[in-house]
Amino acid sequence: MNLIVPNEWMSLTRRGDFQGCRRRYASALVSSTVTSLRLIAARPGSRSLVDVALAVAALAGTLSLLRHGGIGPLRPGSAELDALGVALVACSTLPLVAWRRSPLGVFTLTAAASVLLAGLGYGIDLLLGPTAALYLAAASRRRENPWTWRGTVVMVGLLLAYLGATAAAQGAFPGSELLHTGTAWSAAWFAGERTRLRREQMADLRARASRTERDAERERLLAAAEERARIARDLHDSAGHAINVIAVRAGAARLRHHQDPDRSLLALAEIEEVARQTAEEIDHIVGTIREGGSSNGIVEAPIGIASLDSLIARHREAGLQVTLNASGMSRRLGTAADQAAYRILQESLTNAARHGAGSVAIELTFGDEALEIGVTNPIAARRLPTSTGGHGLIGMRERATMLGGTLQAERADGSFRVRARIPYGGHAA
Repeated sequence: MNLIVPNEWMSLTRRGDFQGCRRRYASALVSSTVTSLRLIAARPGSRSLVDVALAVAALAGTLSLLRHGGIGPLRPGSAELDALGVALVACSTLPLVAWRRSPLGVFTLTAAASVLLAGLGYGIDLLLGPTAALYLAAASRRRENPWTWRGTVVMVGLLLAYLGATAAAQGAFPGSELLHTGTAWSAAWFAGERTRLRREQMADLRARASRTERDAERERLLAAAEERARIARDLHDSAGHAINVIAVRAGAARLRHHQDPDRSLLALAEIEEVARQTAEEIDHIVGTIREGGSSNGIVEAPIGIASLDSLIARHREAGLQVTLNASGMSRRLGTAADQAAYRILQESLTNAARHGAGSVAIELTFGDEALEIGVTNPIAARRLPTSTGGHGLIGMRERATMLGGTLQAERADGSFRVRARIPYGGHAA
């Protein structure tokens, strides 16, 4: 805010530059008005209080300008400020309190009161009330209520009426009024339009960000659903394989029961173990109806850690340098956990081949309760994968989480690391 400090005021007074004092004072009033207008958008919770403060500031500024004879040179014959002048000044400023109900109507009312004020000979060459009302009318306009030629005719007509009334009352060309009020109204309209455009741009950006967020969430849910369907298909294959094993063992136990009861009991024990493991996997993974399938109708054998050597060999043949380090005593994994571990390793190697720098290190640690998987590969500077995006990482995390495990993927020190923990039984211990 441009304030007149005491030293500057005294300096202007000593030099006899009273016009400079009035200009500096008016500049401070305009700056104060602009600050008040900014508060309208900054504190929407106290709108009524801000509107009242704006109207009072415009009233006080207009009264002060009338007492000093305006900003320009004081002209002889100007009417003295009296009760009628105060009433007209109030009509030209106080309606700003209700500008939110009818911005253009408030502008018309304040400008008409200012025209009458000028026509009665009161010397004022800067209309603060109509200027603020014009800014508010332009800034508050909505897209569904565009600025029309009627608004332009009203604004220009009131300005010409004000200039004509001033010329008739003073008997001279209203140069100061044309300069100050014309410039102020043009700046107010331009600033209001810029404020409106900025508000619309911010609204568009917020709407676009909201749509992007919804689309990302939809993609994440779709990827999770696809991975769940993939897990369900794997479980379908595993369950079908287990049922076939149970059927074969049950048939053998029935045929050999009289000839070899001991082997029959052993077959029944194996059937019980297979059935228990399959039931546990079905209980901990929500299966869905299998859609589609392989093109030739053949159900492939379930994949797992046992196929890791073949997977590594294929990537080595493609030029990827893969090292495998296994520690701990090898343990038997449940079918779902075995498939999940294989899928995580498969996706990690695929990402390393696509985004990495040509090498990857795999660490398998067989702990007491879970298999710890670690995959680390250097990444090229021009191809940096994100640690949270991509359907592959979402699917890997979904598999680990559904089995009661965890998965973390991060980029650090020029490398991309995947850490997964898969419980042996396919669920939390």
